[in-house]
Amino acid sequence: MAEAHQAGLRVILDIIFNHSGSNWVYPEGTPGGTSTPHYTQGRYAFGAWLGDQGQTVGAIAGPEDGAWPSELQAPECYTRAGSGSLGAGDINDPFAEHKRSDFITLRDFDQNTVLGDLAQCYKYWIALSDCDGFRIDTLKHVSLEDARNFCGAIKEFASNLGKDDFFLVGEVAGGDYSQDRYLDVLDRNLNAALDIGEMRPTLNGVAKGLVHPHAYFDGFNPASAGMGSHRNLGNRHVSILDDHDHVFGQKLRFSSEAASPQQIAAGVAMQAFTLGIPCIYYGTEQSLAGPEPAERFWLPEWKGSDRYLREAMFGPAHPLRSGRAGLESALDPDLPGFGPFGTAGQHCFDEQGPAFTRIAAINAVRAQYPCLRHGRQYLRPISLFGRAFDVYGPGELIAWSRILDDEELLCVVNGHGTDARGADVLVDASLSPSGSLLQVVLNTAQAGCPLASGAHPVGSSLVVKRSSGGMAFVEIRNLPPSEVLVLANHPQPDPGDVLP
Repeated sequence: MAEAHQAGLRVILDIIFNHSGSNWVYPEGTPGGTSTPHYTQGRYAFGAWLGDQGQTVGAIAGPEDGAWPSELQAPECYTRAGSGSLGAGDINDPFAEHKRSDFITLRDFDQNTVLGDLAQCYKYWIALSDCDGFRIDTLKHVSLEDARNFCGAIKEFASNLGKDDFFLVGEVAGGDYSQDRYLDVLDRNLNAALDIGEMRPTLNGVAKGLVHPHAYFDGFNPASAGMGSHRNLGNRHVSILDDHDHVFGQKLRFSSEAASPQQIAAGVAMQAFTLGIPCIYYGTEQSLAGPEPAERFWLPEWKGSDRYLREAMFGPAHPLRSGRAGLESALDPDLPGFGPFGTAGQHCFDEQGPAFTRIAAINAVRAQYPCLRHGRQYLRPISLFGRAFDVYGPGELIAWSRILDDEELLCVVNGHGTDARGADVLVDASLSPSGSLLQVVLNTAQAGCPLASGAHPVGSSLVVKRSSGGMAFVEIRNLPPSEVLVLANHPQPDPGDVLP
């Protein structure tokens, strides 16, 4: 942790306070069985704790038995409601089925009983690890009041340690409304929500040139989107291109059906240069895409199982043995490891790969210009060679500006995966008078292949022109498929500027 902090990194731990592990079972004769019984609005009796080999034990006798710490060993700590629907019930109802149900075999806590004890556990981890925040798993499955109280207790403890900006981000499944509701109620106690609802597949579609750009950018409009008011703030949602669950849409990595590594970087650019906190899921920078296409026909639950979102970047030659045998680190020599691109015993962390180099350049430009992190956002109309300025449909240039004080950074993505595109793109006439220059500060085609020649290299400038109607624009020409440009009206800080 100390080394991470010295390198300028902040570390966020993934925590759960909705449920424990599969450490006890229901009594014999419980409807539906002892592991995943049918959901009840009441409470089942407690059965027995499980031991180190999954066997039932009469009492907790050692550290591998039951649940720890000891405060979590009373049956009253658990709702004991069985395994129900994780989506059923009103998000505002503290007794809704999705809040009382076990998480399949993982046992649901009765929050009123254990909230304080769980908060103490995680306060300990803050003090021990010196971490900088928590990603809170399954936050939707905890009542609004309990979530607010837990997050408030964590925030107060962290502040007492001098961590005034301890970052809490919640995983709230269920879509825009659910995310928006938890952010509203928890207010200052929750920094941001993972944007894992409808916006993730929309971003995927726009970046691939399959969906109209308005579908994505309208998601930032406070008047027309459930999460719009929070997205528009820029610091209350964590944008997601890929994640480990894909609650909405197919369980398929963006890379799996991308036209090229360039298109993967284009998707990341839309995260990095629009409002929000961009989160790059591991393996996106390596174009992890699941097994080879020829293998997919034979795979169980292809596009429907999260196993295909979780392949091993550092692929083992063989997996661990199934079940409890794997706890002893015993390999199964009869099965190949689940490695990248259908391999076994190989890794694919390539810092020279086409997606990696482009994403590195994207992140470097975002870090260099505060405008790309904090500026206001405006979707820019384009003109397709004489036609009216408008936001055109899938497969054309996608352009938007970020504006901070007198700075404008124009971001342009070619939404077509196989063909070059060009257009005239509007800019702010008050910030860029006719005849002024916008300088190219990022060209992902050049980042991916520094020796390549092409349109709009870094350091070149475009002249701001005026239309007959007085609108300011620049001419973008021959932008290669899925490549990205960023242009700045003030590429270098002026004398006397305060630097970040």
